[in-house]
Amino acid sequence: MPTLRFQAIKETFNRVPVIVNETERRSAIFGKNVFNETSMRQFLTKDSYKSVMNAIESGTKIDRSNAGHISTGMKEWAIAKGATHYTHWFQPLTGSTAEKHDAFFETIEGGRAIEKFGGGQLVQQEPDASSFPSGGIRNTFEARGYTAWDPTSPAFIYGTTLCIPTVFVAYTGEALDNKTPLLRSLQVLDHAATDIAKYFDKKVTKVIVTLGWEQEYFLIDKALATSRPDITLTGRTLLGHASAKGQQLDDHYFGSIPTRVLNYMRDLETECMLLGIPVKTRHNEVAPNQFELAPIFEEANLAVDHNSLLMDIMEKVADRHNFKVLFHEKPFAGINGSGKHNNWSLCTNTGVNLLSPGNTPMKSLQFLTFFVSTIKAVNDYEELLRASIASANNDHRLGANEAPPAIISVFIGSQLTKTLNELEKVTTGKLSPEEKTDLKLNVVGKIPEILLDNTDRNRTSPFAFTGNKFEFRGVGSSANCANPMTVLNSIVAKQLIEFKESVDKLIKDKKMKKDDAIFNVLREYIKVSKAIRFEGDGYSDAWVKEAKRRGLSNTKNTPEALKAKISKKTIDLYESLGIMSKVEIKARYEIRVEEYTMRIQIEGRVLGDIARNHVIPTAIKYQNILIENVQGLKDIYGKDFRKFSKEQMQLIEQISEHIAKINIGITDMINERKKANIIDSIEERAFSYCNKVKPYFDKIRYHCDKLELLVDDELWPLTKYRELLFTK
Repeated sequence: MPTLRFQAIKETFNRVPVIVNETERRSAIFGKNVFNETSMRQFLTKDSYKSVMNAIESGTKIDRSNAGHISTGMKEWAIAKGATHYTHWFQPLTGSTAEKHDAFFETIEGGRAIEKFGGGQLVQQEPDASSFPSGGIRNTFEARGYTAWDPTSPAFIYGTTLCIPTVFVAYTGEALDNKTPLLRSLQVLDHAATDIAKYFDKKVTKVIVTLGWEQEYFLIDKALATSRPDITLTGRTLLGHASAKGQQLDDHYFGSIPTRVLNYMRDLETECMLLGIPVKTRHNEVAPNQFELAPIFEEANLAVDHNSLLMDIMEKVADRHNFKVLFHEKPFAGINGSGKHNNWSLCTNTGVNLLSPGNTPMKSLQFLTFFVSTIKAVNDYEELLRASIASANNDHRLGANEAPPAIISVFIGSQLTKTLNELEKVTTGKLSPEEKTDLKLNVVGKIPEILLDNTDRNRTSPFAFTGNKFEFRGVGSSANCANPMTVLNSIVAKQLIEFKESVDKLIKDKKMKKDDAIFNVLREYIKVSKAIRFEGDGYSDAWVKEAKRRGLSNTKNTPEALKAKISKKTIDLYESLGIMSKVEIKARYEIRVEEYTMRIQIEGRVLGDIARNHVIPTAIKYQNILIENVQGLKDIYGKDFRKFSKEQMQLIEQISEHIAKINIGITDMINERKKANIIDSIEERAFSYCNKVKPYFDKIRYHCDKLELLVDDELWPLTKYRELLFTK
């Protein structure tokens, strides 16, 4: 009877490939299933269209009368596209998306039926909120929560369902989702950045945060993935010996995309085009069977929605192609994990990227203002930024050979470092005409030229400046981008508010000219944020020591990192900006801590189950074969059998040792789990799982992986790394 592993391998090699032929231009189908400006102009009245556009551009509220007209137009458009249902599509604190479908169908008198979708159904719905994580905001017996339409993210049709992006709030008004704090942070940053931008251009009335994410992922054959209980239940391999060939030769990176994978990518990109997700780049990543796709930059709220939607689409399209997508940050030991680099920038309504210097000293001074303020914000809140990327999954990846370390630092390149060092020498007070000329022409004026030549990138930096944007490289591949973006928006907004207060005070109290005041404040920011800037190897032991000397945090596990989320400094930040209340902050902390505990708990249970129900019985079966062989040799050779069975006896002994140590490890791990489970404090329970339970994973795995090398390949029940990673 063949094992599930060999059945899966056979199924994989018997696959008939799904061929995808692209027949239409991308530009022709882009946004075809999105209720965008083109669709709105066609299906809405002039007043309704204007009402939606004002809400998008200025944040004005849509009144109920207009909502009725909008819902009618949206319904007619959706039905014309074949939609039969609608849903409020939202992002609860699970980290994924949620939806409840309702039919347009309604019955009326006389047994007749109509399609109905009113303004009230568009603007607000009441899904059951009791089973979503709330961190104590909602009692489990209180189900009421509300979803409310977010017009800044356009509705779309997926399958036969009209999906309406919404926020999700409790009956008492607290945010129960990832989108609401993000929207608040975007609004606060818009106001703060606009006030600063007006120093340089009075025409600026709005600043938009842009985001370009880079989604890394693994593609594994569905049958092979299903044959592994650990992949099915945890998204990663909890055991498995390294393949003889891994990524050592770097031959997969940017290599020719396998045909079967390319067909998947084509199908996926077509779905993305229809839904207005502007995916542009695709390529092989470093590890075998690892890939990446990236879009054109978009407004941050839309980019976050698109990334959440994309991950759902990726899984559904993968299923059509008999693939399994792995978003886990470290699905395989010993090879690269997956991240989701978040490229963040600021753009004005006049079309200027505030993190890109212009062709005049004044434009470059504007760039320096936002550039230095961002560095200062990261310096002041590096622990909170680290907390924003903390998770049980990402703990496996951070600090490995393909991901930045847990120490947050900023890389800006040697030339910009030289520029900041020059600015640091600015004397306190009003500048002489000679000093101002020297600064503007010889320091600030040369920045465009510097950036043109400064193309090196530091892959070990968690937060790197890459020309006209900052790249936050620590974000994990399975994460919702809203969390790190909310933190980044908030800390930069606070810094810009403080910058304006300082500049205005110097202008008013010291009678300084605007440029003098800006230079003086930037000088102080450069001095106090030097600790966060680092140009060297983030993986080196020397950097760990140096970072400690500089006072930078180095929190390597999630329970420790998450503490920054509820520090007084963090609470003051969010409350002062109106982004989250103390209740909302603490709720999110509790949810993340509890999620960490549950993930480690599940992994421990799965590992124990696989080790005792798959690995050990297989090892014993092979051991029995060896024992029979030794007994046969004894029957043939009598007392001389030992010289012919030396290797077999050694194998029997080794197998017994590994089995014993696996059993001891599992028993000890279970006992530690039991102790942890009765701890009342969720924080202490998380630390117990981190420090007492999790260390057994590697101990148990070590002996399981040794048995994989000893046991007959035909008996081994679990699909091996070489099969998972090199089967195309």
